Amino acid sequence: MSIKKTAVFFTAVILLIAFSLTACSPGTSEEADENQPITIKLAHVVNEKDGFHVAAVKFKELVEEQSQGNLKIEIYPNATLGDERTLIEGMQVGTIDMGVITNGPVANFLPEIAVFEMPFLFASAEEAYKILDGQVGQNILENLKGINLVGLAYAERGFRNLTNSKTPVRSPADIEGLKIRVMENPVYLDTFNALGANAVPMAWTDALTALQQKTIDGQENPINVIYSYKLNETQDYLTMSKHSYAPAVFLMSKKLFDSLSEDLQDIVKKAAQDAAAHERKDNAEQMAAQLKELEDNGMIIIEDPDLKAFQDAVKPVYEKYGSQFGALLDEIERAK
Repeated sequence: MSIKKTAVFFTAVILLIAFSLTACSPGTSEEADENQPITIKLAHVVNEKDGFHVAAVKFKELVEEQSQGNLKIEIYPNATLGDERTLIEGMQVGTIDMGVITNGPVANFLPEIAVFEMPFLFASAEEAYKILDGQVGQNILENLKGINLVGLAYAERGFRNLTNSKTPVRSPADIEGLKIRVMENPVYLDTFNALGANAVPMAWTDALTALQQKTIDGQENPINVIYSYKLNETQDYLTMSKHSYAPAVFLMSKKLFDSLSEDLQDIVKKAAQDAAAHERKDNAEQMAAQLKELEDNGMIIIEDPDLKAFQDAVKPVYEKYGSQFGALLDEIERAK
């Protein structure tokens, strides 16, 4: 090799080494990408008037403020990323980041969480909060890690009440034969079958169509859902049965949660707890006005059903689930 060619060769080598060192040095575009905010997609299946969206918006506000822009939350309402079962399955494998999910569908993956929705378990919202935010509830949240989910906090769906398009319901005898949509959850299915209904498990998005088409007669949900989805347009009667208190859960993919720094994990957990408390308060404040508007729009509200008759009718549900939930039910009673 000539001296000239040797000089050119070594010059090229030196330039290559210099380029490599520059590419790996601090402040390059590669490291700038690593320092970009982490975007978390938060999904739920209800509309923007619903309490779940209230909780999601508050969570976004708190996380983005407290992380100083290191975390960005994008909210996907109206089941745009799938129904609740799809969202849970996506979080388990890491294709969905997080969601606000009704407790009922979560029970298909962690059966013990269904204990909270046993009929007439809680006498008041305050009693439910005490259990959910106490040792019993927090232990169950911790167990979600075993199925690749992280439970951050209990938000609220609320006390569930019955609506239908056929008849005023004042006692279980009035439910006989009615086709009632329930969540895809065995406790709800067994509860309404015990009450004499023809219980139909169905995803919420499908239930809305079924109510409009009159292929089912009724459904059961908290007042905020009945109001936000204008169920007075398809349902003539609302019975204040308060037959079950339904939590909701701020869930996150364990894969995503584990990838966050400890500081960001703390921010996410605290923001979820604060957003859940905000939603509970908002639900309580809105309920009276929502009930009045439903009534003003033609819905007949039965405020004093025979709750003792309802409670007696669902005793077989406690007999069936006694072996599964017995210890948890005892623990809940002691903690009330």
